[in-house]
Amino acid sequence: MSASPRTDTEGVTVEVKIGIQNVAREIVIEATGSEADIEAAVRSALDGGALVLTDDKGRRVMVPAGALGYVEVGEPSRGRVGFGA
Repeated sequence: MSASPRTDTEGVTVEVKIGIQNVAREIVIEATGSEADIEAAVRSALDGGALVLTDDKGRRVMVPAGALGYVEVGEPSRGRVGFGA
């Protein structure tokens, strides 16, 4: 019986708030990955293209880089276990 390798970011989510120009509401998602992964995605989007993040339910959020107002990355948190999950 072999165990699958576990990465440091497995089960870790980060709250990400995305402000979009000329839109009153911000987008808030629980993105999977580390803070460094999120920051790298934002930096590459600013070089051209779109910001693409995956939330904790597997859905992708795509925002054109030209529409970004700000991106706020929160503290990482481990996946919850139990009735509150």
